[in-house]
Amino acid sequence: MKKSVVITGVSSGIGFATARALIRRGYRVFGSVRSETDASRIRAELGEDFIALVFDVTDAPGIDKAADTVAAKIGGECLAALVNNAGIAPTGPLLHQPPEEIRQLFEINVFGVIAVTRAFLPLLGARRDTPRPRGRIINISSFNGGVSVPFAIAYSASKHALEAISDGLRRELCIYGIDVIAIEPGTIRTEIWSKFRAFGVEKRYAGTDYGRALAAFPGIVEEEIRKGDPVEKVSDAICRAIESPRPRARYPLTALWYLARVVPTRLLDRELTKRLRLR
Repeated sequence: MKKSVVITGVSSGIGFATARALIRRGYRVFGSVRSETDASRIRAELGEDFIALVFDVTDAPGIDKAADTVAAKIGGECLAALVNNAGIAPTGPLLHQPPEEIRQLFEINVFGVIAVTRAFLPLLGARRDTPRPRGRIINISSFNGGVSVPFAIAYSASKHALEAISDGLRRELCIYGIDVIAIEPGTIRTEIWSKFRAFGVEKRYAGTDYGRALAAFPGIVEEEIRKGDPVEKVSDAICRAIESPRPRARYPLTALWYLARVVPTRLLDRELTKRLRLR
């Protein structure tokens, strides 16, 4: 019987690449999308080992229905893994970023992860009578989970929260033998950057005191994209985290992750603010 994995947010980017990589390795993948159109497209691309789950991570009834669907498909077996990938990354100076946008970010990036994890934990083996092997939880964090960056403060805060959830939950779930692992990519070349360009942060906040710094922001981002890593760097790390007999607690995929740990805070302040034209 094929091992089964649930991945949230598979319509593009890291989620799609991971679904494809796992199917090639012989897994059956249940992937969340938000529309039947995306479900049909991805089924056509990935084949019969992909099963679409149409729900939003902020929709509690939809999440529960998806968990029931997966339970019926896998019978008494445990999921091999749950990959919490779905997320958003709106940017802007915290002084001016709309409160409702920040709330939505936390609803998806933090509360959505909690809701999905709670719904699928029984299928990962969070019951004392569950046969082994138990499954694993893979949370897609970011280097922003270790370094808080200007104009991405709310996003950084959500990823700091995800790091705390990952560490705490790993310790709580040890009674079931369920591991929790965080993946921390840097800049990855995915479709998310098209959404960033369409967002137009430099125009949105042009009339604020940050307008001058933000005018240079798209160019800085384009440079980062050019130097960014292919999405396969993340999907390969996720596969290792699922399959390794002794996975690490976290997989930092960029040197930026270590900055906050080795560089004095004031020096890091100066470098980041200089880079983002705030000085």
